Amino acid sequence: MADPSKVGKNLRAFQIALNAHDRENPTHTAWGIGLAHFDMERLGFDEGEEILPGIRIQSDGGVTGNFRVLCDGDHDASLEEQEEDVVEAVSTQTVSVPVGGGHGTREREI
Repeated sequence: MADPSKVGKNLRAFQIALNAHDRENPTHTAWGIGLAHFDMERLGFDEGEEILPGIRIQSDGGVTGNFRVLCDGDHDASLEEQEEDVVEAVSTQTVSVPVGGGHGTREREI
């Protein structure tokens, strides 16, 4: 049997992560916590066990010592959208920028 204090600390961490996920992703519904199989056994959880209301434990083959919030949303799509927003800008104008203690200017291309 797992140490109750370890289980309690993990349940608290799960709840904090779920709250953060729900706050940052209001259109996604969290349904589970993903754990490495080793961590599930170490903590005494069973696959599909409901650990918090509406939240089930799922073995997902992740790295031991870490857990993941599982939800119905596609987080990779939002990352792709953010990456598409990056634009490379090149200036063709020169501006005068003060250099040093304000005693002169030097032209620089920005």
